[in-house]
Amino acid sequence: MHDTPPLLRFDGVTCRFGDVTAVGPGEGGVSCDIAYGSFVALVGASGSGKSTLLKTVNTLVEPTGGRVLFGGEDVTQLKPARLRRRVGYVFQGIGLFPHFSVAENIAIGPRLAGEKLPPERIAELLALVELDPGYATRMPDELSGGQRQRVGVARALAGGPELLIMDEPFGALDPVTRDALGRKVRELHETLGLTTVMVTHDMAEALLLADRVLVMDKGALVADESPRALLAGEGGPVAQRLASVPREQAERLAAMETPAEGGA
Repeated sequence: MHDTPPLLRFDGVTCRFGDVTAVGPGEGGVSCDIAYGSFVALVGASGSGKSTLLKTVNTLVEPTGGRVLFGGEDVTQLKPARLRRRVGYVFQGIGLFPHFSVAENIAIGPRLAGEKLPPERIAELLALVELDPGYATRMPDELSGGQRQRVGVARALAGGPELLIMDEPFGALDPVTRDALGRKVRELHETLGLTTVMVTHDMAEALLLADRVLVMDKGALVADESPRALLAGEGGPVAQRLASVPREQAERLAAMETPAEGGA
């Protein structure tokens, strides 16, 4: 019996821009497999290479060395329209077209592939992200930041993707909206049977949402652990520096809730 191949494989990936190696310094580049159905967080400080690595999946960045395999096929050999149909992409700046309605923004991917989304499908996608179907006719500037990002998620799901990739998707949102959207994305991951890879600099978000956390530092993959293992002290010094922040914040909050000795 053969093992199921991974949905996504980074095989010795390096990305250089002039004299700067953004991903894969040293020997071998970055290699790891992402299994079907997993929710993986890619974490690291600013400039660690995590967004660049993610962009190799949908060919926004082409590796200088190595390969990115999607379903066993080199992404650079796949037709762009077919690849982008199978990979939903949610990015930090949301990127809604300001002169398109919400419905037109959601339908842009299938439209570029020659398919027209019917109004019922638009309504269904809006419902998935907990927006009323009436939002279909609104323009992006009529929406809050959280509503725009929900539309961004609906757009990423419009083609029925196998893989959802998200690049700092909640970075510009307030904490309450960010938490709600994170929970919604995790719920959609489960109900739609997605494979999800999310870039974030927020280790607490990674620990709460993901099944597996990959940590990058200076272009290298330095840890690959479950949230439970990271909280137990695994993953090495870079991962533990990142994990220490939410841990220490939780301890300080807990201490604030504990009545001082001698108090009422």
